Amino acid sequence: MADNKHNVITDLKSLFGILRTRRTKAFAYGFMFAFLACTVFIAFNPNVFYFFPNSGENSNQKENEFSSEITKNQRNQTQIDLDNPVPDQQRNGSMKNGTIGVLENHKNGTIGVLENQKNGTKEVSETPKNGTKEVSETPKNGTKEISETQKNGTKEVSEAQKNGTKEVSETQKNGTKEVSETQKNGTVGVIESQRNPTVSENQRNKTTKVSENQRNKTAKVSENQTGAVSENQTNKTVSENPKRENSLLNSLKDCDIFDGKWVKDDSYPLYSEGSCPYIDEPFDCFLNGRSDRMYQKLRWQPNGCNIPRLNGTDMLERLRGKRLVFVGDSLNRNMWESMVCVLRNSVKDKSKVFEASGRREFRTVGSYSFIFKDYDCSVEFFRSPFLVQELEIPEPNGTVKETLRLDLVDKHSPKYKNADIIVFNTGHWWTHEKTSKGKDYYQEGSHVYGELKVIEAFRRALTTWARWVDANVNPNKTHVFFRGYSASHFSGGQWNSGGQCNRETEPIKNETYLASYPPKMNVLESVMKGMKTRISYLNITRITDYRKDAHPSIYRKQNLTEDERRSPERYQDCSHWCLPGVPDTWNELLYAQLIIKQQ
Repeated sequence: MADNKHNVITDLKSLFGILRTRRTKAFAYGFMFAFLACTVFIAFNPNVFYFFPNSGENSNQKENEFSSEITKNQRNQTQIDLDNPVPDQQRNGSMKNGTIGVLENHKNGTIGVLENQKNGTKEVSETPKNGTKEVSETPKNGTKEISETQKNGTKEVSEAQKNGTKEVSETQKNGTKEVSETQKNGTVGVIESQRNPTVSENQRNKTTKVSENQRNKTAKVSENQTGAVSENQTNKTVSENPKRENSLLNSLKDCDIFDGKWVKDDSYPLYSEGSCPYIDEPFDCFLNGRSDRMYQKLRWQPNGCNIPRLNGTDMLERLRGKRLVFVGDSLNRNMWESMVCVLRNSVKDKSKVFEASGRREFRTVGSYSFIFKDYDCSVEFFRSPFLVQELEIPEPNGTVKETLRLDLVDKHSPKYKNADIIVFNTGHWWTHEKTSKGKDYYQEGSHVYGELKVIEAFRRALTTWARWVDANVNPNKTHVFFRGYSASHFSGGQWNSGGQCNRETEPIKNETYLASYPPKMNVLESVMKGMKTRISYLNITRITDYRKDAHPSIYRKQNLTEDERRSPERYQDCSHWCLPGVPDTWNELLYAQLIIKQQ
């Protein structure tokens, strides 16, 4: 009995063991079947998760579709499988269609803006160190840069510290573009607040590039920190901007405008070569065949300030109803013709600018006057190379003796003493053979000196001139200038002995090669200090000494004589200046001092 009971128990245990094993296997097989069925179902129905609001990346893409204002066709499209490549046409048009997915990487502080993870057509990165944000697209779409530190204000980047969102806004006439970073899902939606969801090429150019005009308006760009005045700015008169004028005046008052250097400026010359018919043939290097142009492209830049560009319209307004007179030698005629050309260039009706006597050649003895009819003003020249009188004394043998009356001023002086502005000069004629030797040439009263040193004769002549100015010129009406000595650059001889400068095409750059200051200019400065009348001194000696490149040289005339044609290098002009050229700068310095004086 006991044995039978034991056998039954053993049999039951064996039966339950078998059942337990079969149940386990059955459960395993059933689970595997269900898993395979679900896998197959999911494989053939990939959009099954699209309807679940929080299904990871699918929910992000759904939300981006709603926030980007996509087109009808795009709204109807299903989720793009990130493992499948996007066609080029769709990829290139991603910005227009607004289908941009955005992921934020908190570890490296960068924001990636993606159309497609594989394509990576747009990426926005922020660098915390420099505070800038760069947006780069594929080469087809071009490149864009957004800087938070731009001065023109076309783009602003703000950070909301509380919720960690960021907003980039670009304000335009055609609409705005906002990029916001949402807090809930840490993604960035791109919103184009325009009726047309596409952004045209022109709009993209406006939002991502600062135009040349905007840069000109928002920034004052100077050459080598010199504050050079741009060509557009110089078309305006100085007086149009009171603040600018006051700043300019303050800088000029305490500045030595004659201490500086020549700098390249492509906005020069002040008038085009060949445009002024009143340039004498010896000064018209362009007409006479000079081909290089660099000598026209240099501007004088003082070391401690900036001088205004000579504005012809403003100068004529300052001269309205007045007389501007140049008195002196052919170098002052050089300056006078420069001024006439600058002013004429600013007049619309050129027929209202004319020489009073109708002359077109200005090298003979006498005086000349250009009338600017619309401004009721004149710009005049009186030839007086010594500022004192040249006389011819008949000799008993029938010859004529030439003398220089050191005690009598120029005989034309009564004609210009009441002018509003007078610019005097003398110097070059004191270097000629007769004046340099000083034998039987200088005269005071009835006495002709058998010999007198030229430096003493120069002092006496200038003293006579100074006394005349003090006695005859009304300083309350007339502003008197004296232009200093203009440097010559004859090499290998003098003006009458084969001196040359025709191979010079660049100015002197090393100051050690400049000439010493002329002793005659020391005499001039001494005489002016003793005058009652205040004289404005245009000390252009050092300025011109640099410019060995700007003389007419062999380009001084068109019709050469037979001897000149055979040996043109023997006949060169290294004293006067090509026009346009250096004398234009003298007139800019005159203009600057007139601005100070008239204020």
